[in-house]
Amino acid sequence: MRGIDRAVAILEFLKARRRPVSIGDMARALGAPRSSVYEIVGRFVEAGILETDQDNSVYFGRSVYFYADAYLESQPLVRLGRDEAIRLSRATGETTQLCMLVANKYTVAFMHPGSSLFRISSETGVLVPIPWTASGRLLLGGMTDDEIKELIPPEDFWLPDGREIKFKDFIKDVRDACKQYRTVTSGLSDPYTMCLAAAIRDQHANPAATICFMVPANTDAHRRDELLNLLSASADALSQRLSHLAN
Repeated sequence: MRGIDRAVAILEFLKARRRPVSIGDMARALGAPRSSVYEIVGRFVEAGILETDQDNSVYFGRSVYFYADAYLESQPLVRLGRDEAIRLSRATGETTQLCMLVANKYTVAFMHPGSSLFRISSETGVLVPIPWTASGRLLLGGMTDDEIKELIPPEDFWLPDGREIKFKDFIKDVRDACKQYRTVTSGLSDPYTMCLAAAIRDQHANPAATICFMVPANTDAHRRDELLNLLSASADALSQRLSHLAN
């Protein structure tokens, strides 16, 4: 493995673990020579990208915060979407998320927990199979059937409870969702959860991200429609702002 590939693997490993890890454990998990891991980690520590604690375990350093801050400054989609998720969560009491694709997976870019007694949360940055989500059905709207089939690994069509989502059914969901730029799914990755999502579009009207509510699966139809309308209005407003900024 090239040094740059190993460096990326180290960062991805720490992101997935979400806690400090010893260099020895990291080297074993990655199947990498300990000397190479020590060298790369040492350079990252010098740059402040990684830090070591009193137990000599390694995790992300404070420089990463400033990189992320610079990214937010340059990305109005994430910045405005984050602010809107906070506003909607406070207004409705529901857990609200800003979601997008990373390579061939779905992830939550930002989440604001709801204030209701029944709280549903997802970890930011965790990669999830696209067919398991409402957002995934919207975010693929600009792709052809063949492009979607090539993008998603076959194993990702199997849900955690062992059910298989047929490709033809998934494509139908994608096309139906994108007609109105919004959709609802229930009981996919979690039997007790319903996800309501609306697409935020770029200046070419292609879905760039989604804004979502995570609510209990037994949410009544009136409340569901009310929340879905709020999401649609929010996503439309964000899309218009992003288009204006792009022009």
